[in-house]
Amino acid sequence: MSIDSTWLRCPNCFSDLAPVGDRTFGCTNGHRFDRSKYGFLTLLPPKAPRTVGDDRSMLDARAALLGSGAYQPISDALARLAQASAGSSDAAPRIADLGCGTGHYSAELARVIPDARFLLADRSPDAVRASLRALPGETGVVLDIWRPLPLRSSTADLVLNVFAPRNGAEFARILRPGGRLLVIVPTERHLRELRVAGLMLDVPPGKSGRLVEQLAVDGFTASDVHSLEYDLGVDAAGRRLLAGMGPAAHHSGAEAAAAVEPDAAPANVTVSVELLEFQRSASAA
Repeated sequence: MSIDSTWLRCPNCFSDLAPVGDRTFGCTNGHRFDRSKYGFLTLLPPKAPRTVGDDRSMLDARAALLGSGAYQPISDALARLAQASAGSSDAAPRIADLGCGTGHYSAELARVIPDARFLLADRSPDAVRASLRALPGETGVVLDIWRPLPLRSSTADLVLNVFAPRNGAEFARILRPGGRLLVIVPTERHLRELRVAGLMLDVPPGKSGRLVEQLAVDGFTASDVHSLEYDLGVDAAGRRLLAGMGPAAHHSGAEAAAAVEPDAAPANVTVSVELLEFQRSASAA
């Protein structure tokens, strides 16, 4: 496993990071960061709040669900959009997956954009470790998306944000002028059958519209919004995975998932998301 330091800046002083030893990276101000035995760097700011990333049980549920092909239409749509965006450059595209989770979506993109280079970043060390298993040659970083990112300005051609928190100002900063941001958000209809049953948190209506307005302030222009909705047949085990892999698992998800009737017959749930394409304006900070 390797670290491409051309992505990175110091989370303490924002100076560029570079290798200063076999496993150590540092800046000119003397701040040092050791690569973990799993191949990633932890670049959290000093006195970072104790935010919680996805734990191993959530990631295991997500890996099982994604590995079943349940969200393959979402993966395929994202790959098509990313491939179209990457096709505008002759150089190998640099893709930052911010909130990378298990690395599933970046791995799907790597199939259709084989020369792309990836930055796999998440607050959860378990998530970054899982992502590096999916893409072992890429750069993994544990970071806090809500804080100034330990990433250099104008270093990414494409940012992915799939069912993850967003920091629009920082996303704009790390993208090159004209770079693209691809965001996937659930609609209020997403997994509505599980929400009615109290197994998942509600999604407020109009989420994508508010997101377009928020990101416009940060220098992004929405170039397109794609809606994707389909019925997914799942049994009790599948419903437990869906309930246990998302934000609800931080609240009552584990208990709610356990409450799914083990002998419940397979039933359809609604998968409903929007894929939003944004372009960073040349004048964004």
